Amino acid sequence: MTSESRRIITIQSDTIELNQLLKFEGLVSSGGEAKQVINDSLVRVNGETETRKRRKLVHGDSIEFNQETYHVEGPTA
Repeated sequence: MTSESRRIITIQSDTIELNQLLKFEGLVSSGGEAKQVINDSLVRVNGETETRKRRKLVHGDSIEFNQETYHVEGPTA
């Protein structure tokens, strides 16, 4: 049995591009690496493999990468 960890990522805007989120959250070391892992089908958004590097993520989306799950949320009031 494997346990999958889940982290909350808070964004300040309504949307963020997938490649930017990977880079800004430190999940990859560069924008180029973000594009490569997306092109290599290593990222899932809401349970489906995502190959669009500029996919707009919104509050409520979940991202799976490197055996971890990340949940996108907006700023808390």
